[in-house]
Amino acid sequence: MTDPEPSVVLASTSQYRRALLQRLLPDFSCHSPDVDETPRPGEGPRELAIRLAQSKAATAAGGPEIVIGSDQVAALGEQILGKPGNLETAVTQLQACAGKSVIFYTGVCVIGPSGGAASNYVDITTVHFRPLNEAEIRRYLAREAPYDCAGSFKAEGLGVVLMDRLESQDPTAIQGLPLIWLAGCLRQLGLALP
Repeated sequence: MTDPEPSVVLASTSQYRRALLQRLLPDFSCHSPDVDETPRPGEGPRELAIRLAQSKAATAAGGPEIVIGSDQVAALGEQILGKPGNLETAVTQLQACAGKSVIFYTGVCVIGPSGGAASNYVDITTVHFRPLNEAEIRRYLAREAPYDCAGSFKAEGLGVVLMDRLESQDPTAIQGLPLIWLAGCLRQLGLALP
């Protein structure tokens, strides 16, 4: 008799991460992590992304489930670009990104059942924005309203029109959860994936 597969908890309230994880797993639960996302003094964007992923996973760890925590930090140089929250902040962010490259750090932490060993990963995606004028930016924002997305755009949607190119090892990472790495990690923890 084989042991049943452990259940999975996604420690995130992100609708985007939930939709991505549904590609791999038909059944999992979500946990709302209460984590302060303020960067610490001197903390770089990569370090922030993995710390937040670890902190979010830790809020639901310790039970019989596999817990997944994830967070994404966008950086224009050393400047962290948060979720804009409104139109004018999004316009300002996209004007700053126009003609430049933004690095998206997507941190993931997977904690095994009963608080078992944690696996950590940071995917790096570089988005090269094309030159943009304010009218183009406002037209884009009127159609997509990505005010809950770091960097003020959705690569999986109309945001592709803002780019010259994108460099990534995993096309799902820019959306918030690198499924190629995650699938391998979940298989190692005993989940049967196709």
